[in-house]
Amino acid sequence: MTFRVRVLVLLLALLLLTGAAAASVLHASARAERRDRPRAGGPPISSGRVGLAEPGRLVFRNMAWGPHRDELVSVPAQDPSGARTAAAVTCLRFYAASGTGVCLRAVHGPVSDTYRAVILDARLHERAHYDVPGIPSRARVSPSGHYAAWTAFVGGDSYAGTDFSTRTAIVDVRTGELTPSLESYRVVKDGRTYRAPDMNFWGVTFAADDRTFYATLATHGTTYLVRGDLGSRTVTALRTNVECPSLSPDGTRIAFKKRVAGLPADAPWRLYVLNPRTGRETPLAEPRSVDDQAVWRDTRTLVYALPGDYGADLYEVPADGTGTPRRLTTAAVSPAYLR
Repeated sequence: MTFRVRVLVLLLALLLLTGAAAASVLHASARAERRDRPRAGGPPISSGRVGLAEPGRLVFRNMAWGPHRDELVSVPAQDPSGARTAAAVTCLRFYAASGTGVCLRAVHGPVSDTYRAVILDARLHERAHYDVPGIPSRARVSPSGHYAAWTAFVGGDSYAGTDFSTRTAIVDVRTGELTPSLESYRVVKDGRTYRAPDMNFWGVTFAADDRTFYATLATHGTTYLVRGDLGSRTVTALRTNVECPSLSPDGTRIAFKKRVAGLPADAPWRLYVLNPRTGRETPLAEPRSVDDQAVWRDTRTLVYALPGDYGADLYEVPADGTGTPRRLTTAAVSPAYLR
């Protein structure tokens, strides 16, 4: 091949690469434009003021396609499918209580995304932020608004093989004191200190006393409900086969998802409610597999997300095992009822 032919081949290759890159950029731009365009039949959404100190409101991540996708929106708690007021705050996971919010969001970089936990005040202004070591999964705020917790899926743990493991952090939002991982807490199991390299925690839920919390511990292939103590920095295993606990507003019951034998491997969970005092478990009337940390709307009703046309929809079901599930609203996830 002559030098002239080599130059022509190189120029042709460069032209082809430039054309492919331009086509890719145009395609991505068109796709983003379609994403930002509201779709017919979606919920009505408009920009406005969203606050976290407005009792009787429901705040969640909006999943409807359009310019407000992934933003926090607010609706009346009694009319969850009504018109949405959107704030210019985007979150992947969210929760709020007593005027404090925690927003887990992606930080887009030139090569890859990183993640951050942002503590919000009642006006959705940032109070502090913390690096999150992996993909956000769960988020909670204590009833007092004094503590926030989040869980992320992470990779790279030697014991995990090709599977993900988790990191769960708790922060005192008043002082900024951060516990980056609950794995630093002393674990008590069967009355003795328990140590294992494969411990993973997720799904924190706080009690009203600003000291007690519950979470899931996984180790050696078994999941446990654990009760944590923020003062003594200990967690105590209580019972097996409990994931993503959620403590009722009156502190008397714990909703959770439970693996049920005989169900498909990709849909193994059913919602249950536990009475810690009696040990009684009540299966709820939701027959579908719920891979979510349920939220208590009040002391009688649980709310949770299931897959939908926009990514996720919110449903409710009675907490006593009676009734039938009911869809509250479409295109929504990570709900928080403001009290």
